Amino acid sequence: MILSRRFMILCLTGFSVFSILGAWFFQYGMGLAPCQMCFYQRYPHWVAAFFGALAFAFGNRVWCYLAGLSALATSLVGFYHSGIERKWWLGPESCTSRGQLDTSNLLSMDGGGVALCDEIPWDIFGITMANLNAVGSLVVAGLWIWVAHQPKEGRKVF
Repeated sequence: MILSRRFMILCLTGFSVFSILGAWFFQYGMGLAPCQMCFYQRYPHWVAAFFGALAFAFGNRVWCYLAGLSALATSLVGFYHSGIERKWWLGPESCTSRGQLDTSNLLSMDGGGVALCDEIPWDIFGITMANLNAVGSLVVAGLWIWVAHQPKEGRKVF
């Protein structure tokens, strides 16, 4: 089977797009409020999708490298967030339960409280969304670099 570089770029760009759509599903469809670190993990996916679209449109390898760098950035934030969730290290006071309580809106009727970075709102078999993003994006970052080195006409994969 021969995969063209263009098809692989499309698949890797789709990873970032579907990561954002998945986050929106959990936020709006499942009602899970994201913490600040969750938002920080989304921003590089937007950038990777943008660079991926440019790589798809123009075929220049530099866009693949930049998309890979963006995927690496979201992976690093994901690993940092995973460590905060697992209590391996402290996170920012503004996003953890050790921060100061803001009493100015205690009686607010605007909905639930703010999600904290050191609490795990969802997991499956002990794997959190931050864990999935950290590992998945690291793999995708490596694949972006691999794709940048592939010939335009493609290469036999298996």
